[in-house]
Amino acid sequence: MAAIQRKLSNTFKQFFESKKAGGILLIICTVFSLLLANSPLGPAYLDVWQLRVGGLSVEHWVNDALMAIFFLLIGLELERELYNGELSNFKNALLPIFAAAGGICIPALIHFGLNAGTPAQAGIGIPMATDIAFALGALALLGSRVPASLKVFLTALAVMDDLGAIIVIALFYTAELSLAYLLGAFAVFGLLVCMNRFLRVMALTPYLLGGAVMWVLMLKSGVHATIAGVLLAFAIPFSAKQDDEESPSHRLEHLLHTPVAFIILPVFALANTGIIIGSDWSLELASANSLGILAGLVIGKPLGITLLSFVAVAIGLCKLPLDLRWRHVFGAGLLGGIGFTMSIFITNLAFAGQAEVINASKMAILLASLTAGVIGFGWLKFFGRPAASDTDMDTMDFEENVALRTPKLPR
Repeated sequence: MAAIQRKLSNTFKQFFESKKAGGILLIICTVFSLLLANSPLGPAYLDVWQLRVGGLSVEHWVNDALMAIFFLLIGLELERELYNGELSNFKNALLPIFAAAGGICIPALIHFGLNAGTPAQAGIGIPMATDIAFALGALALLGSRVPASLKVFLTALAVMDDLGAIIVIALFYTAELSLAYLLGAFAVFGLLVCMNRFLRVMALTPYLLGGAVMWVLMLKSGVHATIAGVLLAFAIPFSAKQDDEESPSHRLEHLLHTPVAFIILPVFALANTGIIIGSDWSLELASANSLGILAGLVIGKPLGITLLSFVAVAIGLCKLPLDLRWRHVFGAGLLGGIGFTMSIFITNLAFAGQAEVINASKMAILLASLTAGVIGFGWLKFFGRPAASDTDMDTMDFEENVALRTPKLPR
């Protein structure tokens, strides 16, 4: 049979390639921040992020305002996946949905098992997240060594994973709640949706202005302000019937890729990876919280992603794309253990005001993400190359397909 060719949209290709360069820049910024924080200039460097501007610290502006733009991009990517991508077909969407659920629940259970009933229990959300930029950047470096459908699978998985993290942030990392401001934020959201659905306003400016108002109201409500970015994404018009270039959602997504990849995320890394590595760093990594983060990301992610994907396929809810094998799914699970951006973000929320715990948690996140990235990259480099037989299975019925794949976990 002819080899199966996965046709990827231009938008997806741009999205995927941007992660490669963006991931490299994130690594450079992280190393720079670590070195500077532990140099004689360290105290001055860390103090810069605590300077007050407009009533908030510079770090606060980065984590609440700039990251709201990052969350806006995540929302736009999720919207595109729901309309035109892997998630637009319910049966196709089930595999990454189950994979994401496993990648969220198992790491959380591991952390909870080690920290239940302690103050560190608040960090249960830290190992849930996958860093899209680093995970897809590592996959991009592998090029043709991995099947094209693995790139689509990991993208959909990471987007769903981030959606889960966003829900966790909204539900469990909310400070004192102001119902009046929260209702005001949702009222603005409702107005933007009406502009989209009923008035058919296609200009971006009104939505962006409304999004800014919604951000302020969300900030004052106690719910983390970045949630406003996700809500705004789903208020902006996107039609699957329109050409991509005509969609306001697509135009904004295309516009945001470069500043998010090359400005916002690098600045976030600089502001949040100034980790002081003291003489007792080994003791900090041996704490129950740090072990929960390490085990959750390095072990829980690949275990959860592979296990729930396996269960979903075995019981007939969905099936693997024809050019994927369980070794590919396991490799995607390993790369899913790169937490970084979202994990650090949740750390700041979980342990607000606890500088030592935040420092130790970030150290564990960096070590876990590095370990998961290196192992995942190595695994897929040696075991991820698609075989000729992997692309010649479309004559099999579903039962034969499952029977062939089920015993081999991973191969």
